[in-house]
Amino acid sequence: QVQLVESGGGLVQPGGSLRLSCVASGNFFSIFAMGWHRQAPGKQRELVARIFSNLNTNYADSVKGRFTISRDNAKNTVYLQMNSLKPEDTAVYYCNQMQPGRDYWGQGTQVTVSS
Repeated sequence: QVQLVESGGGLVQPGGSLRLSCVASGNFFSIFAMGWHRQAPGKQRELVARIFSNLNTNYADSVKGRFTISRDNAKNTVYLQMNSLKPEDTAVYYCNQMQPGRDYWGQGTQVTVSS
């Protein structure tokens, strides 16, 4: 059973930055794709960014050029650097690990962008 623990959320003003972290338990972290998703109130959960074992990445159009996903396999950790934050980025952000046949999810961390 894989456990994912997110941290780094909080309240930030528009234009500000935050860095989210997600630590995964279990073995073979480096071979699995990792992702960040978010869910705003009243909306469906949406993919924000993914990073694969070969370090390829993809991003939602809404965050391209502002967010950067990265991973440190030695620390079993994936990061999401969020810059130039906008009020519409407000959501609960979830980390996930994509394994064959199933995904594992963290409990989420709240990000609120407001003045």
